[in-house]
Amino acid sequence: MATKIRLQRFGKKGKPFYHVVVADSRSPRDGKFIERLGSYNPNTNPATIDIDFDSTLDWVNKGAQPTETVRAILSYKGILYKKHLEGGVKKGALTQEQADTKFTAWMEGKTGKIEGKKDSLTKTKDEARKAALAAEAKKKEEIAAAIAAKNTPPVEEAPAEEAAAEETEAPAAE
Repeated sequence: MATKIRLQRFGKKGKPFYHVVVADSRSPRDGKFIERLGSYNPNTNPATIDIDFDSTLDWVNKGAQPTETVRAILSYKGILYKKHLEGGVKKGALTQEQADTKFTAWMEGKTGKIEGKKDSLTKTKDEARKAALAAEAKKKEEIAAAIAAKNTPPVEEAPAEEAAAEETEAPAAE
């Protein structure tokens, strides 16, 4: 039986949520499956991927073929890299310890990248919120100034200037 590792769609229209499953290649997309390996939620940023690493690696080693999207997910989580390293150990190119150190170094780098992306997203979100608050405060001040200008009675400038001019002329005449 030819097996595939593929996505099974859930969620409502416009908000997809997927289960990663192993299924017979002849069964329909949302039909019968052999085993559920995890879930994939593309609605979050970065996408949330929960997958059972060991059983997925076991299925890939047995020959289950992932679809293109699932292949990208497995590559992102390091399952395909782990399979590649295990192949090197079987051929004698690497020892198990070397393969393990390479994989842990790769996983640490990947975790650092993910955390960096999450931090930058929260930072830009905070900056956008601060800029919006500053713009809102400026707009409030402009509106308050416009209301104050509208509510104050107009002051006649001409009589005040004439009175000041008469006071300066009167001492000079005396």
